[in-house]
Amino acid sequence: MHRGVSIFARRIFLSSRVVGTSNGLLFSKLNPLNPSFHGFSVCRVFSFVPAHRRTPGPDDPSTLMKEDGVSVCSQMWIENFREPDRIISNLTTYLRRFELWVLAYQKVCADDMGAYMPRNAIQRSALEDLLALRNAVLDSKFKWGARLEFFIKSPKDKTDYESLSKRKIKAILTTTQPAAFQDKIVQEVLFMILEPIYEARFSPKSYAFRPGRNAHTVLRVIRRHFAGYLWYVKGDLSTILDGMKVGMVINALMRDIRDKKVIDLVKAALVTPVITSNIDEGEKKKKKKRKYQKKRVLADDEPKPDPYWLETFFGFAPEEAVKNPSWGHCGILSPLLANICLDELDHWMEGRIKDFYSPSKSDVIWNSPEGEADQGNTSWPEFVPTSGPDKTRKMDYVRYGGHILIGIRGPRADAATLRKQLIEFCDQKYMLKLDNECLPIEHITKGIMFLDHVLCRRVVYPTLRYTATGGKIISEKGVGTLLSVTASLKQCIKQFRRLNFLKGDRDPDPQPCFRMFHATQAHTNSQMNKFLLTIVEWYRYADNRRKVVNFCSYILRGSLAKLYAAKYKLRSRAKVYKIGARNLSRPLKEKKGQSPEYHNLLRMGLAESIDGLKFTRMSLVPETDYTPLPNNWRPDHEKALLEFIMLEDPRTLEEHRRCISEQGLVSPQDYISMLVWNYKRNATMDQTSLMNTIDHRILGSNLDSFGSKAKELEEHDESFQAAEV
Repeated sequence: MHRGVSIFARRIFLSSRVVGTSNGLLFSKLNPLNPSFHGFSVCRVFSFVPAHRRTPGPDDPSTLMKEDGVSVCSQMWIENFREPDRIISNLTTYLRRFELWVLAYQKVCADDMGAYMPRNAIQRSALEDLLALRNAVLDSKFKWGARLEFFIKSPKDKTDYESLSKRKIKAILTTTQPAAFQDKIVQEVLFMILEPIYEARFSPKSYAFRPGRNAHTVLRVIRRHFAGYLWYVKGDLSTILDGMKVGMVINALMRDIRDKKVIDLVKAALVTPVITSNIDEGEKKKKKKRKYQKKRVLADDEPKPDPYWLETFFGFAPEEAVKNPSWGHCGILSPLLANICLDELDHWMEGRIKDFYSPSKSDVIWNSPEGEADQGNTSWPEFVPTSGPDKTRKMDYVRYGGHILIGIRGPRADAATLRKQLIEFCDQKYMLKLDNECLPIEHITKGIMFLDHVLCRRVVYPTLRYTATGGKIISEKGVGTLLSVTASLKQCIKQFRRLNFLKGDRDPDPQPCFRMFHATQAHTNSQMNKFLLTIVEWYRYADNRRKVVNFCSYILRGSLAKLYAAKYKLRSRAKVYKIGARNLSRPLKEKKGQSPEYHNLLRMGLAESIDGLKFTRMSLVPETDYTPLPNNWRPDHEKALLEFIMLEDPRTLEEHRRCISEQGLVSPQDYISMLVWNYKRNATMDQTSLMNTIDHRILGSNLDSFGSKAKELEEHDESFQAAEV
């Protein structure tokens, strides 16, 4: 054997040229006398294997990505909004689409790592793991809540689970852990499939956990449609958000979906227990000695924590928006499932609203049979003029998460009857035991609290001017009610007290914000300014926007003044304001604010500029936004979807052409066809003058006068419509 290898090597050395193509490279002469000869070249010749291009298989990740994931999602939205009432029986087709899995991987990576990952930046190994996860879901081999065995891991997870000690494995299996990366991907895929199906079916009366709708939309709807209501039923059904029986959730899903694979996935997510570790009471009571904490440096791929101002604003959330449902391993699917279960209540209330409506001929506002007439002046929709004793009976309803608000125009007995029916419905459908205390009936004069805003009524006496018979203008005094939506100052004080910004109720005293003690003055002022800007936006539709924002600015300014007094040893807030000005824009450290050297350094860019606090005076706060909400309002994405579907419908084009022909108009396309037909028939116009006439008529003239001529030509020649340029 050794002799054969020696003979083969000798033949190679004696050959004049050995040419091998490996990855497009050409080997030079392998001659021992050649100075460029090295032993490594011999090894490359011996190890040379001809490369063949491997044809990708049907399960290759690059082959499965035929379209963009966003286009697939867009097509799902269009299909469901085109036929919103159909029963869907085959969702496994979308579950197989690898584009959706790649898009879900990108979204979860963005949430997990804090940076968006383009599709071409995803490594092939990650795509293969993602394909294995998809196949496991399709083959029913995927299990929710895995702790040690994963099909795919987060790019920042570098843990080697095979080399962990028994103590660490036990800690992972018995303590509370965040949701697995692969669980989040499956949740995201299910969410992308289920959301367009139910968004086309949901009632327009629900506004929480839905795209394009938020708490501001609820306040605008209340201002627009709840004017004139006397009795209000306010209900708290938030116990449903804590969890429902699995059978009820699955039954709600199966009303519209008959796909076994998706139903089984959601059911497994609800049934699989979530492992949580209970902290002993002894450990809670035991006080740990406070140690010095070294400042932690974030890794390159680690997302930054929420800034202080955003975390503070989240703590400022109203009671109706605090609770976010979390059911089993459903994750981001939980709010959608909660809306699916409560959607039956929304549709039931829509039926009650339609049955309750009873118009009165003497009513000047709601006297149409359908009840869709505008409420007085659209620019002042909260004003409702009073009528005679025989008033229109009307009702409206909104739901935000687990909280409902019903407005009733009629006697209190009607509100009590509706409350009784609502209690029976919740007991029958949701097995939720409610009583009269959970659904109180309140009059508008007492003020109705909803989303930290108070709904109240003011009686106004405006001067009504109208034109009588004969053109005579008559002016007379009228009487009506004005719906006022004001921010609750009491609730605002309560939120600030919970965030440790003040103490006391009648005379609130700002407290120093010691959490920003080690931050610079510029950074602290910047954080508080961002918090103030979000407060201004939150109270955008409140009638007392300027008053409540100015109060918030006073609390934050006093808190910072006490903080700076303790930090720079200035003893009092008055001394802080004297050095740092009213808006705390001058530097307090070493009293540089009054020195001309500091202004010179600031002008040269060598000193850090400090932004003063905003809205220190009430005149600086923007006014309330009274823009009326349009009737039959829809979010922008729904309007775009419906308009796209309408333009795709051939009946829309036929209707458009019919309207043009009925009004004696002619479209530009038909006018061009008419000119071309006339040119072919008479041959009195050359081609250049024909094109000039077309350009002139299309760009600069009205086409109304050509309608009659087009009809005459159409009568003489039936081939007019088929003429082509």
